[in-house]
Amino acid sequence: MSFQSTAAHSSRIKKSTPTTARRSPFSSLPRRKPIQRNSGSSSSKLQNHPSDSDDDDTSPTSSSDPTTRLPDAGFLHTLHDPSLRDVPQAILHITTNAFSPIPAQRSGIGSTRTAEILNFRRALPPLASVAHVQALLNAPTSVAREIAELSAKGVIRKIVVPGRGGAGELLILVRDLEGLVNASSALDDEVKADYIKLLREQPTSLKVLRGSLSQEAAKQLMRAGFITSATPTWTAADVFSAPGEGARGTLTSLTSIATAARGVGGKVGSEGVVHAAGGSGGRAMSGSSGAGGGEFSISVPNVGAYLKLLTSARTHLVGGILAKTRFKEMTEEELRER
Repeated sequence: MSFQSTAAHSSRIKKSTPTTARRSPFSSLPRRKPIQRNSGSSSSKLQNHPSDSDDDDTSPTSSSDPTTRLPDAGFLHTLHDPSLRDVPQAILHITTNAFSPIPAQRSGIGSTRTAEILNFRRALPPLASVAHVQALLNAPTSVAREIAELSAKGVIRKIVVPGRGGAGELLILVRDLEGLVNASSALDDEVKADYIKLLREQPTSLKVLRGSLSQEAAKQLMRAGFITSATPTWTAADVFSAPGEGARGTLTSLTSIATAARGVGGKVGSEGVVHAAGGSGGRAMSGSSGAGGGEFSISVPNVGAYLKLLTSARTHLVGGILAKTRFKEMTEEELRER
Protein backbone atom coordinates (compact mmCIF):
# COMPACT_ATOMS: atom_id res chain seq x y z
CA MET A 1 0.00 0.00 0.00
CA SER A 2 1.43 3.30 -1.11
CA PHE A 3 1.43 6.20 1.35
CA GLN A 4 1.91 8.86 -1.42
CA SER A 5 -1.63 8.64 -2.92
CA THR A 6 -3.86 11.67 -2.48
CA ALA A 7 -7.58 12.34 -3.03
CA ALA A 8 -6.93 14.04 -6.37
CA HIS A 9 -5.49 11.70 -8.95
CA SER A 10 -4.74 14.62 -11.29
CA SER A 11 -4.24 18.34 -10.97
CA ARG A 12 -6.24 19.08 -14.12
CA ILE A 13 -9.73 20.61 -13.70
CA LYS A 14 -12.53 18.64 -15.28
CA LYS A 15 -15.93 20.08 -16.19
CA SER A 16 -18.97 18.20 -15.11
CA THR A 17 -20.90 16.55 -17.92
CA PRO A 18 -24.38 18.09 -18.56
CA THR A 19 -27.27 15.98 -17.47
CA THR A 20 -29.50 17.03 -20.45
CA ALA A 21 -28.45 16.95 -24.09
CA ARG A 22 -28.33 20.11 -26.15
CA ARG A 23 -31.35 20.91 -28.34
CA SER A 24 -30.57 20.58 -32.00
CA PRO A 25 -31.45 23.61 -34.19
CA PHE A 26 -32.96 21.23 -36.73
CA SER A 27 -35.39 19.64 -34.30
CA SER A 28 -38.12 22.19 -35.11
CA LEU A 29 -38.12 21.29 -38.79
CA PRO A 30 -40.81 18.81 -39.94
CA ARG A 31 -39.76 15.29 -40.64
CA ARG A 32 -39.92 13.97 -44.14
CA LYS A 33 -39.64 10.52 -45.52
CA PRO A 34 -36.41 9.74 -47.37
CA ILE A 35 -36.56 9.88 -51.13
CA GLN A 36 -36.46 6.49 -52.77
CA ARG A 37 -33.40 6.19 -54.99
CA ASN A 38 -34.35 2.87 -56.53
CA SER A 39 -35.31 3.83 -60.09
CA GLY A 40 -35.86 0.26 -61.16
CA SER A 41 -38.72 -0.36 -58.76
CA SER A 42 -40.44 2.93 -59.64
CA SER A 43 -40.22 2.28 -63.38
CA SER A 44 -41.58 -1.21 -62.93
CA LYS A 45 -44.41 0.20 -60.83
CA LEU A 46 -45.33 2.66 -63.57
CA GLN A 47 -45.28 -0.11 -66.14
CA ASN A 48 -47.52 -2.29 -64.03
CA HIS A 49 -50.02 0.57 -63.40
CA PRO A 50 -49.95 2.88 -66.45
CA SER A 51 -53.46 4.29 -65.88
CA ASP A 52 -52.94 5.54 -62.32
CA SER A 53 -51.84 8.99 -63.45
CA ASP A 54 -54.92 9.43 -65.62
CA ASP A 55 -57.35 8.56 -62.84
CA ASP A 56 -55.64 10.66 -60.19
CA ASP A 57 -57.86 13.60 -59.26
CA THR A 58 -55.12 15.36 -57.30
CA SER A 59 -53.04 16.21 -60.37
CA PRO A 60 -51.79 19.81 -60.73
CA THR A 61 -54.20 20.45 -63.63
CA SER A 62 -57.27 19.23 -61.75
CA SER A 63 -60.14 21.70 -61.83
CA SER A 64 -60.98 20.98 -58.18
CA ASP A 65 -57.78 22.65 -56.98
CA PRO A 66 -58.48 26.41 -56.55
CA THR A 67 -54.75 27.24 -56.52
CA THR A 68 -54.16 26.17 -60.13
CA ARG A 69 -55.27 27.83 -63.33
CA LEU A 70 -57.67 26.00 -65.60
CA PRO A 71 -56.14 24.64 -68.84
CA ASP A 72 -56.54 27.02 -71.76
CA ALA A 73 -58.12 25.22 -74.71
CA GLY A 74 -58.45 28.33 -76.86
CA PHE A 75 -61.55 30.31 -77.83
CA LEU A 76 -64.67 28.17 -77.59
CA HIS A 77 -68.11 29.10 -78.88
CA THR A 78 -69.89 27.76 -75.82
CA LEU A 79 -73.05 29.83 -76.30
CA HIS A 80 -73.45 29.03 -79.97
CA ASP A 81 -76.43 26.73 -80.54
CA PRO A 82 -76.45 25.12 -84.00
CA SER A 83 -80.21 24.52 -83.77
CA LEU A 84 -80.90 28.29 -83.81
CA ARG A 85 -80.89 29.68 -87.34
CA ASP A 86 -82.46 33.14 -87.20
CA VAL A 87 -83.15 36.00 -84.83
CA PRO A 88 -86.81 35.13 -84.00
CA GLN A 89 -85.75 31.62 -82.94
CA ALA A 90 -83.01 33.07 -80.74
CA ILE A 91 -85.43 35.52 -79.10
CA LEU A 92 -87.94 32.74 -78.46
CA HIS A 93 -85.18 30.52 -77.04
CA ILE A 94 -84.05 33.29 -74.66
CA THR A 95 -87.53 34.14 -73.41
CA THR A 96 -88.61 30.53 -72.87
CA ASN A 97 -85.38 29.42 -71.14
CA ALA A 98 -84.72 32.50 -69.04
CA PHE A 99 -85.60 30.82 -65.73
CA SER A 100 -85.34 27.32 -64.37
CA PRO A 101 -88.43 25.80 -62.75
CA ILE A 102 -88.76 26.02 -58.98
CA PRO A 103 -88.52 22.58 -57.33
CA ALA A 104 -91.85 21.41 -56.00
CA GLN A 105 -90.34 19.79 -52.92
CA ARG A 106 -87.36 20.56 -50.68
CA SER A 107 -86.70 23.93 -52.30
CA GLY A 108 -86.22 25.75 -49.00
CA ILE A 109 -88.63 28.49 -50.10
CA GLY A 110 -92.01 29.09 -48.52
CA SER A 111 -95.26 29.22 -50.44
CA THR A 112 -95.51 33.00 -50.08
CA ARG A 113 -92.02 33.57 -51.45
CA THR A 114 -92.65 31.10 -54.27
CA ALA A 115 -95.77 33.01 -55.29
CA GLU A 116 -93.84 36.30 -55.29
CA ILE A 117 -91.13 34.83 -57.51
CA LEU A 118 -93.63 33.38 -59.97
CA ASN A 119 -95.57 36.66 -60.16
CA PHE A 120 -92.35 38.58 -60.75
CA ARG A 121 -91.39 36.23 -63.57
CA ARG A 122 -94.82 36.50 -65.12
CA ALA A 123 -94.71 40.31 -65.04
CA LEU A 124 -91.40 40.53 -66.91
CA PRO A 125 -91.75 41.35 -70.63
CA PRO A 126 -90.52 38.81 -73.23
CA LEU A 127 -87.40 40.79 -74.14
CA ALA A 128 -83.94 39.78 -75.32
CA SER A 129 -80.86 41.96 -75.54
CA VAL A 130 -79.08 42.37 -78.85
CA ALA A 131 -75.81 41.20 -77.28
CA HIS A 132 -77.45 37.98 -76.09
CA VAL A 133 -78.84 37.25 -79.56
CA GLN A 134 -75.46 37.90 -81.17
CA ALA A 135 -73.78 35.55 -78.69
CA LEU A 136 -76.21 32.75 -79.51
CA LEU A 137 -75.98 33.10 -83.29
CA ASN A 138 -72.24 34.00 -83.35
CA ALA A 139 -72.50 36.27 -86.39
CA PRO A 140 -72.72 39.95 -85.40
CA THR A 141 -72.77 41.35 -88.94
CA SER A 142 -75.43 39.02 -90.29
CA VAL A 143 -77.46 39.38 -87.09
CA ALA A 144 -77.46 43.17 -87.38
CA ARG A 145 -78.51 42.92 -91.04
CA GLU A 146 -81.25 40.44 -90.20
CA ILE A 147 -82.54 42.64 -87.37
CA ALA A 148 -82.85 45.56 -89.78
CA GLU A 149 -84.66 43.45 -92.38
CA LEU A 150 -87.08 41.85 -89.92
CA SER A 151 -87.79 45.20 -88.30
CA ALA A 152 -88.75 46.67 -91.67
CA LYS A 153 -91.03 43.69 -92.32
CA GLY A 154 -92.75 44.06 -88.97
CA VAL A 155 -91.58 40.78 -87.45
CA ILE A 156 -89.53 42.14 -84.55
CA ARG A 157 -89.39 45.52 -82.82
CA LYS A 158 -86.23 47.11 -81.47
CA ILE A 159 -86.51 49.12 -78.26
CA VAL A 160 -83.70 51.33 -76.98
CA VAL A 161 -83.52 52.54 -73.38
CA PRO A 162 -81.14 55.55 -73.27
CA GLY A 163 -78.41 55.67 -70.68
CA ARG A 164 -78.07 51.88 -70.34
CA GLY A 165 -75.35 51.23 -72.91
CA GLY A 166 -75.40 47.88 -74.68
CA ALA A 167 -77.87 46.44 -72.16
CA GLY A 168 -80.44 49.02 -73.25
CA GLU A 169 -80.71 47.67 -76.83
CA LEU A 170 -83.57 45.19 -76.62
CA LEU A 171 -85.60 43.10 -79.07
CA ILE A 172 -89.15 41.81 -78.85
CA LEU A 173 -91.36 39.92 -81.26
CA VAL A 174 -94.13 42.07 -82.71
CA ARG A 175 -96.73 39.45 -81.87
CA ASP A 176 -95.62 39.52 -78.22
CA LEU A 177 -95.74 43.32 -78.15
CA GLU A 178 -99.23 43.39 -79.63
CA GLY A 179 -100.25 40.69 -77.17
CA LEU A 180 -99.10 42.88 -74.28
CA VAL A 181 -101.10 45.81 -75.65
CA ASN A 182 -104.26 43.74 -76.09
CA ALA A 183 -103.89 42.14 -72.65
CA SER A 184 -103.46 45.46 -70.83
CA SER A 185 -106.44 46.37 -68.65
CA ALA A 186 -105.34 50.01 -68.35
CA LEU A 187 -106.07 50.78 -72.03
CA ASP A 188 -109.36 51.30 -73.79
CA ASP A 189 -110.15 49.22 -76.84
CA GLU A 190 -109.95 52.25 -79.10
CA VAL A 191 -106.56 53.23 -77.71
CA LYS A 192 -105.28 49.68 -78.23
CA ALA A 193 -106.36 49.65 -81.86
CA ASP A 194 -104.89 53.09 -82.57
CA TYR A 195 -101.57 52.28 -80.92
CA ILE A 196 -101.18 48.95 -82.73
CA LYS A 197 -102.01 50.67 -86.02
CA LEU A 198 -99.39 53.34 -85.29
CA LEU A 199 -96.75 50.71 -84.54
CA ARG A 200 -97.50 48.85 -87.78
CA GLU A 201 -97.21 52.07 -89.80
CA GLN A 202 -93.77 52.78 -88.30
CA PRO A 203 -92.10 49.37 -87.85
CA THR A 204 -88.53 50.66 -87.52
CA SER A 205 -89.20 53.81 -85.51
CA LEU A 206 -87.94 54.04 -81.95
CA LYS A 207 -90.10 57.07 -81.17
CA VAL A 208 -93.50 58.43 -82.13
CA LEU A 209 -94.54 62.04 -82.50
CA ARG A 210 -96.69 63.60 -79.82
CA GLY A 211 -99.17 64.75 -82.44
CA SER A 212 -99.84 61.19 -83.58
CA LEU A 213 -101.58 60.39 -80.27
CA SER A 214 -104.39 62.17 -78.53
CA GLN A 215 -103.83 63.56 -75.07
CA GLU A 216 -106.03 60.94 -73.40
CA ALA A 217 -104.41 58.09 -75.34
CA ALA A 218 -100.94 59.36 -74.43
CA LYS A 219 -101.89 59.42 -70.73
CA GLN A 220 -103.21 55.86 -70.82
CA LEU A 221 -100.21 54.53 -72.73
CA MET A 222 -97.76 56.30 -70.44
CA ARG A 223 -99.45 54.99 -67.30
CA ALA A 224 -99.46 51.47 -68.74
CA GLY A 225 -95.75 51.73 -69.61
CA PHE A 226 -95.96 51.52 -73.40
CA ILE A 227 -94.48 55.00 -74.02
CA THR A 228 -92.13 57.26 -72.11
CA SER A 229 -91.03 60.87 -72.44
CA ALA A 230 -88.18 61.04 -74.91
CA THR A 231 -84.89 62.38 -73.59
CA PRO A 232 -82.74 64.78 -75.63
CA THR A 233 -80.57 62.93 -78.11
CA TRP A 234 -77.59 65.27 -77.74
CA THR A 235 -75.25 66.28 -74.93
CA ALA A 236 -72.54 68.86 -74.41
CA ALA A 237 -70.02 66.43 -75.89
CA ASP A 238 -71.74 66.71 -79.27
CA VAL A 239 -70.27 70.20 -79.66
CA PHE A 240 -66.96 68.57 -80.55
CA SER A 241 -68.45 65.79 -82.69
CA ALA A 242 -68.06 65.41 -86.44
CA PRO A 243 -70.45 67.29 -88.76
CA GLY A 244 -73.66 65.38 -89.27
CA GLU A 245 -77.31 65.30 -88.48
CA GLY A 246 -77.87 66.58 -84.97
CA ALA A 247 -74.32 67.95 -84.52
CA ARG A 248 -75.14 71.31 -82.96
CA GLY A 249 -71.54 72.45 -82.72
CA THR A 250 -71.13 72.81 -86.50
CA LEU A 251 -72.36 75.64 -88.67
CA THR A 252 -74.47 73.38 -90.84
CA SER A 253 -75.36 69.72 -91.04
CA LEU A 254 -73.63 68.18 -94.02
CA THR A 255 -76.02 65.24 -93.98
CA SER A 256 -79.16 67.34 -94.28
CA ILE A 257 -77.65 69.58 -96.94
CA ALA A 258 -76.38 66.66 -99.02
CA THR A 259 -79.80 65.00 -99.03
CA ALA A 260 -81.68 68.17 -99.98
CA ALA A 261 -82.95 68.57 -103.52
CA ARG A 262 -80.99 70.78 -105.91
CA GLY A 263 -82.17 74.37 -106.05
CA VAL A 264 -84.30 74.34 -102.89
CA GLY A 265 -83.67 76.43 -99.83
CA GLY A 266 -82.13 73.57 -97.90
CA LYS A 267 -79.46 73.21 -100.59
CA VAL A 268 -78.50 76.81 -101.32
CA GLY A 269 -79.49 78.39 -98.02
CA SER A 270 -82.37 80.52 -96.83
CA GLU A 271 -83.60 82.24 -93.72
CA GLY A 272 -82.75 80.18 -90.67
CA VAL A 273 -81.15 77.38 -92.68
CA VAL A 274 -78.24 77.11 -90.23
CA HIS A 275 -80.57 76.69 -87.26
CA ALA A 276 -82.90 74.33 -89.12
CA ALA A 277 -79.92 72.15 -90.05
CA GLY A 278 -78.84 71.86 -86.44
CA GLY A 279 -76.34 74.69 -86.26
CA SER A 280 -75.52 76.85 -83.29
CA GLY A 281 -77.44 79.90 -82.25
CA GLY A 282 -80.39 80.96 -80.17
CA ARG A 283 -83.06 79.49 -82.43
CA ALA A 284 -84.05 75.87 -81.90
CA MET A 285 -84.45 73.31 -84.63
CA SER A 286 -87.73 73.29 -86.49
CA GLY A 287 -90.25 70.79 -85.26
CA SER A 288 -88.84 70.64 -81.75
CA SER A 289 -90.85 71.68 -78.76
CA GLY A 290 -89.28 71.09 -75.39
CA ALA A 291 -87.26 68.11 -74.33
CA GLY A 292 -87.19 65.18 -76.68
CA GLY A 293 -88.31 67.18 -79.74
CA GLY A 294 -92.02 66.54 -79.12
CA GLU A 295 -91.71 62.75 -79.21
CA PHE A 296 -92.51 59.70 -77.12
CA SER A 297 -90.14 56.75 -76.83
CA ILE A 298 -91.67 53.33 -77.47
CA SER A 299 -91.35 51.07 -74.45
CA VAL A 300 -92.91 48.04 -72.78
CA PRO A 301 -94.20 47.61 -69.21
CA ASN A 302 -91.69 46.58 -66.52
CA VAL A 303 -88.69 47.15 -68.76
CA GLY A 304 -86.93 48.79 -65.81
CA ALA A 305 -87.31 45.66 -63.67
CA TYR A 306 -85.97 43.57 -66.55
CA LEU A 307 -82.87 45.75 -66.98
CA LYS A 308 -82.25 45.84 -63.24
CA LEU A 309 -82.41 42.05 -63.07
CA LEU A 310 -80.11 41.72 -66.09
CA THR A 311 -77.43 44.11 -64.78
CA SER A 312 -77.63 42.73 -61.22
CA ALA A 313 -77.17 39.18 -62.49
CA ARG A 314 -74.10 40.19 -64.50
CA THR A 315 -72.63 42.06 -61.54
CA HIS A 316 -73.22 39.10 -59.22
CA LEU A 317 -71.67 36.68 -61.71
CA VAL A 318 -68.57 38.73 -62.51
CA GLY A 319 -68.02 40.72 -59.33
CA GLY A 320 -69.61 38.48 -56.72
CA ILE A 321 -68.55 34.98 -57.77
CA LEU A 322 -65.69 35.04 -60.30
CA ALA A 323 -63.90 37.98 -58.68
CA LYS A 324 -63.46 36.04 -55.44
CA THR A 325 -61.47 33.26 -57.11
CA ARG A 326 -57.72 33.47 -57.55
CA PHE A 327 -57.61 33.43 -61.35
CA LYS A 328 -61.11 34.91 -61.96
CA GLU A 329 -62.30 31.68 -63.56
CA MET A 330 -64.49 28.72 -62.66
CA THR A 331 -65.90 25.64 -64.31
CA GLU A 332 -69.55 25.51 -65.30
CA GLU A 333 -70.34 22.79 -62.74
CA GLU A 334 -68.88 24.83 -59.87
CA LEU A 335 -70.68 27.93 -61.11
CA ARG A 336 -74.02 26.12 -61.03
CA GLU A 337 -73.32 24.99 -57.47
CA ARG A 338 -72.68 28.57 -56.37
